[in-house]
Amino acid sequence: MGVDNVGSMDCAVQPLRQKGLFMISTTDYFYPLIDDPYVQGMIGAANVLSDMYSMGVANIDNVLMILAASVDMPKVDRDIVTTLMMKGFRDQVHIAESAVTGGQSVLNPWPIIGGTAMSICSKEEFIEPGGAQIGDVLVLTKPLGTQVAVILNQWKYIDEKWALRAEGVLTKEEAEEAYETAIDGMVRLNRNAARLMHQYEAHGATDVTGFGLLGHSNNMVQNQPRPLQFRIHTLPIIKYMDVIDEKNKLFNLLLGKSAETSGGLLIAMPRAKAEAFCTELERLDGKPAWIIADVLPSDSEDPLKNVSIIDPQPKIISA
Repeated sequence: MGVDNVGSMDCAVQPLRQKGLFMISTTDYFYPLIDDPYVQGMIGAANVLSDMYSMGVANIDNVLMILAASVDMPKVDRDIVTTLMMKGFRDQVHIAESAVTGGQSVLNPWPIIGGTAMSICSKEEFIEPGGAQIGDVLVLTKPLGTQVAVILNQWKYIDEKWALRAEGVLTKEEAEEAYETAIDGMVRLNRNAARLMHQYEAHGATDVTGFGLLGHSNNMVQNQPRPLQFRIHTLPIIKYMDVIDEKNKLFNLLLGKSAETSGGLLIAMPRAKAEAFCTELERLDGKPAWIIADVLPSDSEDPLKNVSIIDPQPKIISA
């Protein structure tokens, strides 16, 4: 999508009156998915910032907070939970070297945390998502399976659920390990990946969140102006979550349809650059990234028919 158009795949891109400058912005929020309100606030901030990072915008100028305090909680609990969510959100934004300068709060049955991130950029400071080239590969910067790990953690405390859904597949200690891996991924910023996108000549990216890997990769491929397809050959999955998915048939994780929260960036880049990108990102983040797909010629000459496909028997990497 050209920068003269308002909007983009993950962010709004608005040309400003000042020649050569653009306002990049995004808004996102969601309901709690874990028990720790401080960590939930951190995840909420990471999730908002990730849309900006998917466009290679590593420096965020301003963040506004969207907050709902729960009226269904006793006031003493509500005050504690709301304060901790706000603190987690603010601290995460500070880690990203930005600041929360305002926002909006309301009362609501469920607590909500999210926000709006904004940055003023020159054309050189962001990467449009529609530049994938035949011969590129796709790199994923975080493992899949956060939804499975979070729900599995809830099953630990319900004997009937655990017996039905997980007994004999893994231990509660292994479920806790998977949950901690999921938390680590959801909290970790995609900022280093955004910086490296420029260095390693990325051709576009999206972040993998609520529509799962297949949903977001299809959205990305269908926003390409030339005919091509994405063929996903590898699925990095939080350890044990593929086994739980196969047992319960609830999440469609192996089909790429399981929702992710604050997931990794899915980045199209030249094949010759991808391994070095993964090596450098692992050095900076302390966690691996993976080459998971190829960008291939399309079966159709119509870009509107571009599609992302997962191999029938993809390689599974336990992360």
